[in-house]
Amino acid sequence: MSLAAPAPARRAVVVDDEEPLSRLVAGYLERDGYLTTSCHDGTRAVEVLRAVDPDLVILDLGLPGLDGVEVCRQLRTFSDCYVVMLTARTAEIDVLIGLSVGADDYLTKPFSPRELMARVAALRRRPRRSAPVPVAEPAAETLRVGDLLIDLDAREVRDGDRTVALTRTEFDVLAALAARPGRVLSRRALIDVVWGPGWVGDEHLVDVHVLHVRQKLGDTVEDQRYVRTVRGVGYRIGTGA
Repeated sequence: MSLAAPAPARRAVVVDDEEPLSRLVAGYLERDGYLTTSCHDGTRAVEVLRAVDPDLVILDLGLPGLDGVEVCRQLRTFSDCYVVMLTARTAEIDVLIGLSVGADDYLTKPFSPRELMARVAALRRRPRRSAPVPVAEPAAETLRVGDLLIDLDAREVRDGDRTVALTRTEFDVLAALAARPGRVLSRRALIDVVWGPGWVGDEHLVDVHVLHVRQKLGDTVEDQRYVRTVRGVGYRIGTGA
């Protein structure tokens, strides 16, 4: 009788120049089963991230050396891991910039470690692009909206002959809308589909990701070819008026 090989341990990297906070976060992650590495400046973080190839990164925005935005930008050139950005700044522009370079979620300091772990649990319920498809499952369907082709299995998007490069979160938002053509989804409905019903935070996070999707699809405020705003309600996808 052969025993199944144990599942590989999940790997996390905590990048924060506040060492007590870094140790606290690492402790919570380790209790949740992660092998955790910590570092405290941006330049070193990029080296560690390349070496560790983590499943999850907790990344502070304000770091010595390279800041968190630049670390995330470089990380996204070689990894599709989950990224939760931490920021002591409350300015909306800082959050927008962090999300625009590929962070999946953010928390403003001070925060509850339990809230952080709830966010991490919500991210883990979402598939990574590199996750294998179980043999028993049928192939995922392809969604089409006008010239837009969304391959759910390969997690690829094409607009006519053009490939559209989306982050994982942007892809999930677009797919959630495309799976319900013509139906208006509120921010909360999109959060329940993409982040999970247990997610708690600023629902305007959805607006940021929708904005990035539109920009990458070439939509404008005047010409909303695909993702349309239904004022006071939410968003819908469709090529009709």
